[in-house]
Amino acid sequence: MRSVDDQLARITASAVVPRPVKIAISEAQGLMCAEEVVTERPLPGFDQAAVDGYAVRAVDVALAGVVAPGADEDFDAGEAELDTLTEGEPIAVFLPVVGDVEPGSRTPIRLQPRQAVRVETGAPMPTLADSVVPLRWTDGASQKVRVAHGVDSGSYVRRVGDDVQPGDIAVRAGEVIGPAQVGLLAAVGRSRVLVHPRPRLSVIAVGSELVDIDRVPGQGQVYDVNSYALAAAARDAGADVNRVGIAERDAERLREVIEAQLIRSEIVVICGAVGGSSSRAIAEALGELGDLEVSRVAMHPGSVQGFGRLGRDEVPTFLLPANPVSALVTFEVMVRPLIRIALGKRDPLRRVIKARTIGPIASVEGRTGYLRGQLMREERTGAYMVQVIGESTTGSSHLLAELAEANCLVVVPSEAAKLDPGDEVDVMFLAQRG
Repeated sequence: MRSVDDQLARITASAVVPRPVKIAISEAQGLMCAEEVVTERPLPGFDQAAVDGYAVRAVDVALAGVVAPGADEDFDAGEAELDTLTEGEPIAVFLPVVGDVEPGSRTPIRLQPRQAVRVETGAPMPTLADSVVPLRWTDGASQKVRVAHGVDSGSYVRRVGDDVQPGDIAVRAGEVIGPAQVGLLAAVGRSRVLVHPRPRLSVIAVGSELVDIDRVPGQGQVYDVNSYALAAAARDAGADVNRVGIAERDAERLREVIEAQLIRSEIVVICGAVGGSSSRAIAEALGELGDLEVSRVAMHPGSVQGFGRLGRDEVPTFLLPANPVSALVTFEVMVRPLIRIALGKRDPLRRVIKARTIGPIASVEGRTGYLRGQLMREERTGAYMVQVIGESTTGSSHLLAELAEANCLVVVPSEAAKLDPGDEVDVMFLAQRG
């Protein structure tokens, strides 16, 4: 029986990262950047107002907001037009408004001393203006504005290159492209970007007992759960998924279906093709397409599984159990890391933390257990705590509803037959929903 680590090492050794491709930035979200995107122009490309207000020279509003002195105090207002001075009250400065600039304006305006120009956020700054008085500090007038608060030079102005300068790296190679990166790429004028593409993955369900979900199952038949569930898991991992659906168990027909998918896929997942004499015949038929081995792996659920590299391009191909929970857990442990490697991820494995068990957990000695669990955090101490879902302390492998409630997998080491309440255990985060 092969250990989980040995099987996973064998699988990840077959990983091939698809050649990077250049795609539209609107399609790049969630993918990993495969180039250093160097900025060619400054951002912003011109001095612009950071808020709605009035562009001014800071020196012309320096007295605004200053407490008025007493009559016997020496006070020089220069040529500033001030509100009536009342001892102990803040001073207000009046400036004539000589223009109005909107974002996108291409008509230059030159500001003269002791003048103001009404500006909107993103509007180009008038020549000689060095700051913006926010609208809330004024009376909003259109002819002569009353300024109640002064500003420092440079206040509320986005200077040329404040965000990025020419030669700066806007998006780095290896960085996942999210909304902010898409916005930055657009801001620096990039319509396309080089990325690691999503690996193409095909999912095939095998079994004469299977019917698609748009049909009513007959006697002895069940819905095809696996191809839908595994396709969803593959999309969640980042793959570009083709759900082939149900294939006949006949070895020759199945081989034809597999050959067709090997041409268009970087990964192929076949579920329901391990265990039993008919499955061995299928494995032998697929073995004609390349190196494929069905073996026992020291894990539960999903101990019987197959893996190999098939076709001319030696495409990694998985044979997973028919049981939906076993198939999903095996996918999580074995297939998902291969997808993440193909996406260029440096750490393809799920995040693992330590948690204390709430109740007893039974496992299978000699096999690493991956049991569905609910992870929670103790409010007072912040410590992680976990419990296995379901009435059985082993988390029975056939209960799909329990897996739907799980937010983690409890990883029980192979040398442990059971865990007691309060024992420390590794917990693997599953994707959050909602």
